[in-house]
Amino acid sequence: MKYPATRRHTMALLLAASLAPAAWAQGKYPEKPITFVVPFAAGSATDQLARALGNSVTEQTKQTVVVENKAGASGMPAAQQVARSAADGYTVLITTNTTHAANEHLYKKMPYDPVKDFMPVTGLGKGGQVMVVNVNSPYKSVGDVVAAAKQSPGKLTFGSGSSSSRMAGEMLKQLAGVDILHVPYKSNPLGITDLLGGQIDLMITDTSTGVPQVKAGKLRALGYSTQKRSVQLPDVPTIDEAGVKGYDMGYWFAAYVPAGTPAPVVARLNELLQTAVKGPAAKTFFDTAGSEPWTTTPDELARFQAAETQKWGKVIKAAGIEAE
Repeated sequence: MKYPATRRHTMALLLAASLAPAAWAQGKYPEKPITFVVPFAAGSATDQLARALGNSVTEQTKQTVVVENKAGASGMPAAQQVARSAADGYTVLITTNTTHAANEHLYKKMPYDPVKDFMPVTGLGKGGQVMVVNVNSPYKSVGDVVAAAKQSPGKLTFGSGSSSSRMAGEMLKQLAGVDILHVPYKSNPLGITDLLGGQIDLMITDTSTGVPQVKAGKLRALGYSTQKRSVQLPDVPTIDEAGVKGYDMGYWFAAYVPAGTPAPVVARLNELLQTAVKGPAAKTFFDTAGSEPWTTTPDELARFQAAETQKWGKVIKAAGIEAE
């Protein structure tokens, strides 16, 4: 009999708990350095959050947390690496909806299974994205971009370095009824570099990557991707307010470990990360990034992931994107 994903996770946790050695039950984890694997480049929002959380975990446990960036291929190499790691709690994937909700709808073959190969630990945060153009761009509003795209179909380009950024652009195309060429990057910061250099026309990127460039006067913010305006850019309308009705595209961060990790270890890691999310380093990240903390139990994250996977599937199908 095939059980639902959330029940499989719960059963796996119970089985792992029954098999866990006494050392785990005695709360000795962690006894050595922990590696946080990040599927995006240094400087990305996920990387910044991972480093903030790592500092807190180190303070709590006196064990070093190493952040390893393994960017590229929409996070699949990083997810595969963690899935194949020892199920002992010392290799943790700090990731987003890219690897655990969107990829299975974007790729026909993946080197990992986002449900079977992982144990969910906790949600970490949620946020929105900002549409940006070069400060020297002729486009001063979302309406300007839409009008230009309608006048010259396929001429404008948008970059993306994550599935959230990619789907934000695809949703714009879908809801505004325009044709804008997608240019993929290994990470959003790399796309921003080309946007600053004039190689692409626009991006809809995470706020931690885009807002600093806006505040530095190098990029112009045209719209925000969720239904609520960014606290960092209160004068920037939402893309929905700017005329693309129904537009709403956010992103989330979460932590996972390899399937089979003992339940006491997952519980301890959940406790460490929940404390870290509430700590000063994470608060600085959330305030700077314009995102917000969000924590869950492992089972709550499993249910949330299942719902998000279904949602992303609908968006990707509606956008007419064929799995690669």
